[in-house]
Amino acid sequence: MEQYQTGLVPGPVSVPKKIREAWLTDFGSSDLEPEFFELYTQNQALLQKLLNTRESVVITSGEAMSILWGGLKSALRPGERLLAVAGGLFGEGFADMAKNFAVDVEKVVSEYDSLPDPQKVREAALRFRPKVIAAVHCETPCGTLTPLRQLGEIACEVGALFLVDFVASGGGVAVDVDKNHIDIGLLGSQKVLSLPPSLSVSTVSARAWEVFKEVNYDGCDAYLPWRNVPAVRYMPYTHDWHGMKALNISLSSIMEEGMENAFARHSRTAALCRRLAREMDVRLFPVSEDISSPTVSAFYVPDGWTWESLDAALRARGLAVGGNYGPLAGKVFRIGHMGSQADEALVTRGMGILRDVLKI
Repeated sequence: MEQYQTGLVPGPVSVPKKIREAWLTDFGSSDLEPEFFELYTQNQALLQKLLNTRESVVITSGEAMSILWGGLKSALRPGERLLAVAGGLFGEGFADMAKNFAVDVEKVVSEYDSLPDPQKVREAALRFRPKVIAAVHCETPCGTLTPLRQLGEIACEVGALFLVDFVASGGGVAVDVDKNHIDIGLLGSQKVLSLPPSLSVSTVSARAWEVFKEVNYDGCDAYLPWRNVPAVRYMPYTHDWHGMKALNISLSSIMEEGMENAFARHSRTAALCRRLAREMDVRLFPVSEDISSPTVSAFYVPDGWTWESLDAALRARGLAVGGNYGPLAGKVFRIGHMGSQADEALVTRGMGILRDVLKI
């Protein structure tokens, strides 16, 4: 497999050595050993602190897409209503997923280089009366960060659960689960947490647990069987002990750095990335830097280049950045400065390679 000296893809990000070393230890069975459940409890507490919540935290095996499906299917029966706040590809993805199991869906769509309009969301919610409102905090294809407070208040106003994908933002910016009225929060291990894509984290409010109980979905991605883990010392399936140990190392590192310091590091690195891009006349994709995420930057492919030719030229110099999906494919590329890659020296080196390739 090709290795790149300068990795700035928007996930999975590079995994630091001290985290990789978690896989060098042999562990017992996570189903049976008290030490595993103690580790699970420790990680729950650390995640509650990181995400600023007193609500439940569930940690499951599998890439974050599993909990996107699991969250929807645990909260919605066929024929019930989902309002998808779609400021990008993943926001629209919630609508597409829900349609697959016969949920009645409406979307409030904004241009991908801007943010959703809360007033339009409120108008739709009051008229449509959804059971769940779904939104994405950081739309990685667009490089945007959606404010959550007003959307959470709208969900409360209409009595809907508020489901939020903060897969690519949690840990790099304050999420504030409780203040933003998030009932179901979704986080992946391969972004800011700098792990392989093997674990998923969910925050679940007391109100959401009651809905899960009513729906009683029992698929392999269901939340309900995790409600009393680890108190009951029983899990729905054998867990990833190595991944949980790595997660503990990652979370402990953030706490040692200090959460505010970690958030500031992401903001500084993002600002540096965008300043260096401006100096090269490489255009930021969102209409304003004010709506850009501190974890990823999206730029237009420079004039005179195709994405394929630019990608090949960068990789030939040892730099890997991210392409794009859907309507942005071939038009917009992305630089991931999250987690281990929220490093000013790394970004400076990467942007220097981009400058050399563009011959500026």
